[in-house]
Amino acid sequence: MKKADEKYTSSVSKNIEAMTTNNRKESQVYQFSKRGLDIILAGGGLVVGLPLILIISAFSKISDPRSPVFFSHVRQGKNQRGFNVYKFRTMICNAEQTLKQDEKLYAEFIRNGHKFPEGKDPRITRLGRFLRKTSLDELPQLFNVLKGDMSVVGPRPITSEELKHYGNKTALLLAVRPGLTGYWQVNGRSDVQYPERCELELFYVRHRSMPFDLKIIGQTALTVVTRKGAH
Repeated sequence: MKKADEKYTSSVSKNIEAMTTNNRKESQVYQFSKRGLDIILAGGGLVVGLPLILIISAFSKISDPRSPVFFSHVRQGKNQRGFNVYKFRTMICNAEQTLKQDEKLYAEFIRNGHKFPEGKDPRITRLGRFLRKTSLDELPQLFNVLKGDMSVVGPRPITSEELKHYGNKTALLLAVRPGLTGYWQVNGRSDVQYPERCELELFYVRHRSMPFDLKIIGQTALTVVTRKGAH
């Protein structure tokens, strides 16, 4: 099993190298414009959202003084580089360990596309449900965008376990920075499971452009307001 994993990782790495070479040929204007837009939107979002970040942090500490306000988890980034994605904590402490200790619960989690049906995740706190429903839990990811780990628009960052859903298309997925929002986000989000999610994410990677990015940003605003697929 270990040799098979090493062989798969080596294959993915070679494919990513080929994808990176192709990326260099991508429009320099698009790459420059996309990064510029990322910095403007993320920087502006943090300035405007600072009071909200402070308020959420205060409520989080009041509701559970012993637990951290923020949560970070390793996700797969561009060219298979792992990074810590930031979020407001929406779950109980040691949620991941608690989940894996319950074999029946963990099996249901895997069966349902690495999530639980709406309202059925026993790990989520009361404040966490509100933050997820309003997408405010992802506000700290603006820091990830400023750092260059993520882009405003792109495939959503996933764990190493989820890469298996992409099979031989893994290198294509990891050829771009993951996004704060993306094509999957505006087409159902949590209501859309694997493998349909893979198709949506890869469609974006193949057709990415500035007009497409701006369209997704506009649709994201509407999705956040209607809370479609957020849970």
